[in-house]
Amino acid sequence: MNINPMVKPLCLGAILATLNYCAPQESNELALRVISETPPENVIYILSDDHRYDFMGFTGKVPWLETPNLDRLAAEGAYFPNAYVTTALCSPSRASILTGLYSHSHTVVDNAAPDPGNLTYFPEYLQVAGYQTSFFGKWHMGNHSDSPQPGFDHWESFRGQGVYYGPTLNINGKRTTYDEQTYITDLLTDHAVDWLEKRDPDKPFFLFLSHKAVHSQFQPAQRHLDIHKDEPIVFPDSFNTPQYGEPPLPSSGITGEPLRGGNYYGQNRLPDWVKAQRESWHGVDYMYHGDISFDEFFHRYTETLIGIDDSVGAVLDYLDSSGLAEETLIIYMGDNGFSFGEHGLIDKRHFYEESAKVPLLIRWPEKLMGGQPINKLVQNIDIAPTVLAAAGLEAPAHMQGASVLPLLSRNETVWRDRIFYEYYWEMDFPQTPTMFGVRTERYKYIRYHGIWDTNEFYDLLKDPSETNNLIGASEHQELISDLATQIYEWLEDTGGMQIPLKNVVRPKFGDHRNQSVL
Repeated sequence: MNINPMVKPLCLGAILATLNYCAPQESNELALRVISETPPENVIYILSDDHRYDFMGFTGKVPWLETPNLDRLAAEGAYFPNAYVTTALCSPSRASILTGLYSHSHTVVDNAAPDPGNLTYFPEYLQVAGYQTSFFGKWHMGNHSDSPQPGFDHWESFRGQGVYYGPTLNINGKRTTYDEQTYITDLLTDHAVDWLEKRDPDKPFFLFLSHKAVHSQFQPAQRHLDIHKDEPIVFPDSFNTPQYGEPPLPSSGITGEPLRGGNYYGQNRLPDWVKAQRESWHGVDYMYHGDISFDEFFHRYTETLIGIDDSVGAVLDYLDSSGLAEETLIIYMGDNGFSFGEHGLIDKRHFYEESAKVPLLIRWPEKLMGGQPINKLVQNIDIAPTVLAAAGLEAPAHMQGASVLPLLSRNETVWRDRIFYEYYWEMDFPQTPTMFGVRTERYKYIRYHGIWDTNEFYDLLKDPSETNNLIGASEHQELISDLATQIYEWLEDTGGMQIPLKNVVRPKFGDHRNQSVL
């Protein structure tokens, strides 16, 4: 990991002297290099679960969806419309956020793969730099434990995915169970704000607020239940595919003419695995084993999301009332996206836009003028370097992401022009195959591994809904070949040419109602 265990941490000199503290000597396995002479900033990182990138009021995707506090973050800060995760799944994404590494590098490749034991989480570096750190909410990274993890002075979490009502929290090693009226989003928010109020005012802080919401099965706060039940459902263009040659169903709300001869996928086919998944419990024809209708599914999601918006509002209110708003960097993000009928699918895991793209909002009044989107391609591996840069620290050389802070100036900055994606087949969820992908500023190429099927190639400028697979288009063959080569070069350069299998005993399910939906 390029960290010399014999190097003692730097006393952070001038910038820490202004706050009368020095790096603790007991953490001498982590070496830091100061890159800023300004005082370190407070940081709040809010992570939601399964929040897709465009389900926010200001995007206009769902005309009746109101998220005033997320809208405020975007208006007063920066909105990144092209933010992606490296793997659209809870545990791999969270490990990438905490380590700044791709999934094949940290090896937490699915929700059952354990932490290999050699990972360093970025809050550990903040502790060395004298930050007071805290974690509230869903950990679910490499195991189902709620035990306190390295890097956090204060810890509150629950086992695995947790529950929406009546949660049990492990608070610094002691478990407390709350009554059935206690809603997890509100509880975590209240505890996070309480910690902010009681923290040491003479030290910078890092707070990680990690919500369960809006993970399925969706359960909104009682105050939000049924507030959207009469609102019209928003169906995607590709909801009725891959029913080739058939007109759109009247209930779909889809209008327009077929692309070619009744085929909504143009000149080339959709992969067979997508057609098969449509009829599985991760598809619109048999979603969650037929236990819920699409309409209820859609409304419960948006109602549950309102609780997240309330949480963001409570944090913003505290920063305003405490006078900390100007000097606090606040980041809001989703751990992966979620499909609502695109390509006939629900859930995530795949590399379609609604699955791999996530909301990313950054507000920093002291240094960032808001109101305009930043269209650069960013990823979850960029969070760790970004937070360290805000703390005035250089990211360790082993991190594969980059700080987005230079982008906040909105000046021309040398930045990546493509991002890479990976997902590894899971025994418990065999509907989705192993895949690798690359997305440039215009094109996307998806390459499947271990199945006899077609790959996919899309021109996102002309086809943002990814409904016209151009994998066989003669005019694109040279580019497709080049992108395939880039995927393998990326894997070779980052040590990803072997699938990191884990010796994990996974449960065998007989009754689908006992099956995990993580």
